[in-house]
Amino acid sequence: MIDTHTHLYAEEFDEDRREAIQRGLDKGITEFYLPAIDSESHEKMLQLEEEYPKQIFSMMGLHPCYVKPESWEKELEIVKNYLDQRHFPAIGEIGIDLYWDKTTLDIQVKAFEQQIDWAIEKDLPIVIHTRESFDETFEVLERKKHPKLRGIFHCFSGNLEQAKHAIDLNFILGIGGVVTFKNGKIDQFLNEIPLDKIVLETDSPYLAPVPHRGKRNESSYLDLVAGKLVDIYGKDFSEIDRITTENARNIFHT
Repeated sequence: MIDTHTHLYAEEFDEDRREAIQRGLDKGITEFYLPAIDSESHEKMLQLEEEYPKQIFSMMGLHPCYVKPESWEKELEIVKNYLDQRHFPAIGEIGIDLYWDKTTLDIQVKAFEQQIDWAIEKDLPIVIHTRESFDETFEVLERKKHPKLRGIFHCFSGNLEQAKHAIDLNFILGIGGVVTFKNGKIDQFLNEIPLDKIVLETDSPYLAPVPHRGKRNESSYLDLVAGKLVDIYGKDFSEIDRITTENARNIFHT
């Protein structure tokens, strides 16, 4: 299995990071992809990648919740410098978040568009964070349409129509713990989405799947997400594992 989205460098793992990684490896997770947030966490993220060069891979980007009027342009300069210095498997996580702050929509859109331009220029996938902002996110993606524009709608929690729209725009869906929630709703239509349009993720330490909901999430719980897909698609675990792993490798070119 591949955890396509985990914040292993987060402070929630400071007490047992190595153990948490080992639990993931013991569950058969071969690769962990770390989304960037902002410059304050880059060093911890990249250091973790150095320690586990064959299993852990860092993305680069500016998270929409960290697009602040006083610092976003400087933060984007830092992102661009990294992208020019070395290879990253994706630009992320980037996008639009209107749950926490609607007042920054204008600069969130600008930061999103700039990072999309870099992704197209460097032929990299993007990993999209969208919260209470599907319409705004789709508007940007329609405007920026390009044969090289592709990636993952991370932590997909929209409806069937939005899922199909994302796929039409050359994106696949990141499915995590939400699929196990009673009020998550995506389990009601997910079987209408081809399995080759889905990758697995935890978004750990957030959004732990049932029965760990409300507690710290970790990559070793990815099998609970895959197990739910077994129920939804009526396929055996090894098939879910094989197809979603292949999808992740195709996206990240590993």
